[in-house]
Amino acid sequence: MKLLLVVAVALVDPDGRVLLARRPDHKEFGGMWEFPGGKVEASESPEAALIRELREELGIDVQEACLAPLTFASHAYPNVHLLMPLYVCRRWSGVAQALEGQELRWVRPQKMREFAMPPADEPLISHLLDLL
Repeated sequence: MKLLLVVAVALVDPDGRVLLARRPDHKEFGGMWEFPGGKVEASESPEAALIRELREELGIDVQEACLAPLTFASHAYPNVHLLMPLYVCRRWSGVAQALEGQELRWVRPQKMREFAMPPADEPLISHLLDLL
């Protein structure tokens, strides 16, 4: 089974809310909510991939020193095994915008379970609840 490395971040605003992004309907798990991030390219570190993805998807700039690793997800899907480190970030420059047509929502950690998430993302919520 192929191993797919993706990276995600819990952006936490000054009010303690976490940014969730709704996957476009035409993509796998369309309509579900997830933590921003994306695939790590062969030439990238996970941190570099996350910085690139946040710039492309949300128009924000993040410094590597502001990415704190929290936990990871390891989930077997039918055709791929996903490994996804989750970082927490409280400092960035710019205002998060939906540059790829996705819906964005700032959510209180206690409300995150009300949002349908892909199987790999959902278990990460308990780690965020412990932290926040």
